[in-house]
Amino acid sequence: MARYIGPTCKLCRREGVKLFLEGERCYTKKCAVERRAYAPGQHGQGRSKATEYALHLREKQKVRRIYGVLEAQFIRYFEYADAKKGVTGEILMQTLERRLDNVVYRLGFARSRSEARQLVRHGHILVNGKKTDIPSYLVEEGEVIAVRAESKNQPMFQGLQEFLSKYKAPVWLELDVENLQGKVDHLPARSEIDVDVQEHLIVEFY
Repeated sequence: MARYIGPTCKLCRREGVKLFLEGERCYTKKCAVERRAYAPGQHGQGRSKATEYALHLREKQKVRRIYGVLEAQFIRYFEYADAKKGVTGEILMQTLERRLDNVVYRLGFARSRSEARQLVRHGHILVNGKKTDIPSYLVEEGEVIAVRAESKNQPMFQGLQEFLSKYKAPVWLELDVENLQGKVDHLPARSEIDVDVQEHLIVEFY
């Protein structure tokens, strides 16, 4: 599947906020938004006031880029949420949050969602004891997500337990630091998803 492979810091500058796409770099002075808090491009510093359509579009693009999904895939998520009973925007956010790559990131096994996506694709992650290499897999309540035993000695997981000992996972996930695994205690409510977006603008956009 196609994937954006350009400079990720440019995406944060375009949205005007930190999307935390670069892991630890986003918390340092090297963050592009900290250094150049304006949109990229020749006319980035001279953009006029955004229209109502532009505000809706930017909110949609922001969510897409945070979770690393392409337009066609995002539309499918929206159609899925729209067909369910309940508040469409909240169901959309819950569905995106349930993606396996996002859960791996939320458990602290990776420093960014793109790194988590790579771990999943390379077969380092188990779901209920079975290797699952599909980043878009939607986790269910009660499922256990763990680092594969054969992968724990690899360089990318060295020092992970020490990091996780100081890390606090979201309340809808139970983290087992010693065994490098986590359990979905319950599906996340909107109030438990710390993504600063106005999802009702996305619903209005579509």
